Amino acid sequence: MSTQSQSGTPRRFPVVPVIVGAVALVLIATVILTFNGGGTDAFGTPTVTGDALPAYGDGVDAAVGLVAPSASGTDFDGAAVEIANDGRPKIILMLAHWCSHCQAEVPVVEAWLDAGNLPDGVDIYSVATGTSETRDNYPPKAWLEREGWSVPLIVDDASYSVGNAFGLTAYPFWVFVQADGTVAARTTGELTPEVLSQVAQGLAG
Repeated sequence: MSTQSQSGTPRRFPVVPVIVGAVALVLIATVILTFNGGGTDAFGTPTVTGDALPAYGDGVDAAVGLVAPSASGTDFDGAAVEIANDGRPKIILMLAHWCSHCQAEVPVVEAWLDAGNLPDGVDIYSVATGTSETRDNYPPKAWLEREGWSVPLIVDDASYSVGNAFGLTAYPFWVFVQADGTVAARTTGELTPEVLSQVAQGLAG
């Protein structure tokens, strides 16, 4: 059915104002998505409870035997993730998108997991931290999606609250936690699948 006025003259819609208005709406939506969704691509709003661990360094690790803090937050899709002292041993891997060693380690860990090497009863988590818009391989969400990263992940905030709570000093940063919630070990750098299997089996008991 055509739209006409009662006089039979076709109605003339204000095309230019409508287009301008539509463009304005698109721009507004883009700005909103940039501020809301953009933060999801980069920074989260995690919560940390418990005492922070001392910074990791060379020599004897002062954190071994201490109770690890707990952290809760969301992944890049907004799903809740919690790293808690829940009676289960766990592996925690902290990654920075610009770190070449992290970029090399992610596919190794994913392949190790896909091969079924994580023992029953041991959990693994990851934290996207050290994020910087001015550095390579940004945003971290796109990078980890390309890698098919399946490990539950907390997006750290701009202050790196989760990383600092666990004593992070270099990337990739590993924290191994025993079933009683105490730190078994921490280390930095790339780990081979063989080392990962040994550590995981040790945590499993």
